[in-house]
Amino acid sequence: MRSLFSVTLLLFLVLTLGAEANRRPKGQKGKHDKSRPASECSSAETQYGKCVPEHGDCGDGLREATCKDRTDKIPCRIPCNWKKDISDCKYKFGPWGSCDAATNTKSRSGTLKRALFNAECQTTVKVSKPCSPKVKKARGEKKSN
Repeated sequence: MRSLFSVTLLLFLVLTLGAEANRRPKGQKGKHDKSRPASECSSAETQYGKCVPEHGDCGDGLREATCKDRTDKIPCRIPCNWKKDISDCKYKFGPWGSCDAATNTKSRSGTLKRALFNAECQTTVKVSKPCSPKVKKARGEKKSN
């Protein structure tokens, strides 16, 4: 009986230590390891390529960073709800316009806030999406029976 208890305890310790070793450090949840050697190039001297997702057209991926004669692949991420052609440019968008009945779309424009990774960005962009089929009610408006 004692040997069975000892073996069970030993097995429990091994499994616990193995699970602890596989766990990521706190604060690193879902992030790539950024412990790569420091480059002698500044970010202004480095040329960055487009982010290429590993699977599909969004999510975690890699981009090339070239400086002098060295090219590294660095981790990047394309949000799944972001427009692909402006992914390295960040814009400040206004409110959505009214629905255009002819095309059944509504649009809004945005002005450039900042360009990531030395990207070539348009100063203003216009995006559109299909109109919602539901009509939203104003606050305080009650259902009529």
